[in-house]
Amino acid sequence: MEKGTHRILLYYKYVTIEDPETFAAEHLKSCKEIGLKGRILVGTEGINGTCSGTVEQTDAYMNMLQSDDRFKDIVFKIDEADGHAFKKMHVRAREEIVNMSLEDDVNPNELTGKYLSPEEFFKQMQEEDTVVIDARNDYEFDVGHFRGAIRPDIANFRDLPQWIRDNKEQFEGKKVLTYCTGGIRCEKFSGWLVREGFEDVGQLHGGIVTYGKDPVVKGELWDGQCYVFDERLVVPVNQVEHVIVGRDHFDGEPCERYVNCANPICNAQIICSEENEHLYMRSCTDECRVHPRNRYFIEHDMTVAEYDERMEAIEKHRNETHVS
Repeated sequence: MEKGTHRILLYYKYVTIEDPETFAAEHLKSCKEIGLKGRILVGTEGINGTCSGTVEQTDAYMNMLQSDDRFKDIVFKIDEADGHAFKKMHVRAREEIVNMSLEDDVNPNELTGKYLSPEEFFKQMQEEDTVVIDARNDYEFDVGHFRGAIRPDIANFRDLPQWIRDNKEQFEGKKVLTYCTGGIRCEKFSGWLVREGFEDVGQLHGGIVTYGKDPVVKGELWDGQCYVFDERLVVPVNQVEHVIVGRDHFDGEPCERYVNCANPICNAQIICSEENEHLYMRSCTDECRVHPRNRYFIEHDMTVAEYDERMEAIEKHRNETHVS
């Protein structure tokens, strides 16, 4: 099998960066000179990035970052690709590289849960009196998750602490395991759980993407796909069996394809087939379908007659599939 011409890098490092604004500006200039595309966040607490480039470009970037003593031991998670996974290059300074909106933030270098290797995580999540909490957002969970994991009803990571407090009785007296895409969110979340009084807290070190590549567990007990924040949107994890857990937003059929709602004010992530994307005009609700700035309507230069025909087809499909 031939290797791809490009690579996608995913990485983070909790380390003090004294002047994030200056660092971000200089880093953006260097990334553009190399030819990378991607999104990188920089804060006083560290760096969190994902970017794409050719093999030579990503090698140059990794060498550049690791030549800085602050990042010499940074770990890069690498995926092969046939092209860029991003359209542009952004490096932005932020107050936090992972936002939990806490009054007293957690420093993972001082407090975090136990690191568990993929093999340890695989074993421990099957033990009695163990709960597995997904530390990602609801739309990430819906397209793929560990079998039996708990789905927090949150659309943003910053809402997770309050959700845990509201549902704390589910987890008291149990071993708590948590996971996220690459590990960065769990670093803070597991530390926060320890601070909240949970005595036995473990986190999947390296996240889902590392788990899926482990030669021993081979992604077992993962169902569906893993949501990623680039143009791929989802990537496979389980090398042994593939179980589809995603459901089409419009008719409930098995599906793993994500699109953004065509209403720019909404822009919600929705799972749907290509057929239903066009039937429902890539709009998650009737309100989004009639929004004056609906991008699907504009992109396809639809006439009023075509729009009315589509609405009739939608009503017919709803009646046939019994979906509201």
